[in-house]
Amino acid sequence: MRKGTFIAGTDTGVGKTYFALALMEALKRQGYKASGMKPVASGGKYIKGKLINDDAYLIMQHCSETIDYDLINPFVFDEPVSPNFAARQAGVIVELAPILSSYNQLTLLSDYTVVEGIGGWRVPLSDDIKMNDLVHELALPVLLVVGLRLGCINHAILTAEAIRSDGLVLCGWVSNQVEKNYLYKEETKILLSRELACPNIADLVYMDDINYAEMSKKIDLSHILGFGVR
Repeated sequence: MRKGTFIAGTDTGVGKTYFALALMEALKRQGYKASGMKPVASGGKYIKGKLINDDAYLIMQHCSETIDYDLINPFVFDEPVSPNFAARQAGVIVELAPILSSYNQLTLLSDYTVVEGIGGWRVPLSDDIKMNDLVHELALPVLLVVGLRLGCINHAILTAEAIRSDGLVLCGWVSNQVEKNYLYKEETKILLSRELACPNIADLVYMDDINYAEMSKKIDLSHILGFGVR
């Protein structure tokens, strides 16, 4: 049976990609074949005539097996803006079927698939689809990345409430120190662990130079490996 997890964030720029890559490294260190996916990405550059998103490209590089970019990132747009705006500018409508097809193919190539979202929990992907609609169709448990910065407490609590109200499982949360001099870090972690009512599976410290191998050692996999059986 294949397993997977969806990586959500309280907002953009909270470290979802960094954690997704560290999680993939942690899984590989435990002997799992890991793959990753960023279904929708805004902001890219052309490499040999192909539009590539940096985050999705990093995910591709960290997969256990060589996997085609288009499976990892079915929808990529040039402008680094909200995906519904970027898609409209590109004349594209984001649909769930190609994403679900890519995800199913990835599960055949690995033991565990890490799916990273874009922006916050209910960011629009099109006029009719929001990010939470996609997660509902994937039927994956959710890990919430909280970037420790001013305002994060309210954002985290509201996002956790939204995840559960959408009928999905919040299996853990990640504290990521995105601000070097964030005050009351320990107090924030204690408060959110109580309010979110799920395990803090990783506490990532501020890094000037990202080291995914070191980050991966801080992840407690025991709380997530029992979830997401497909």
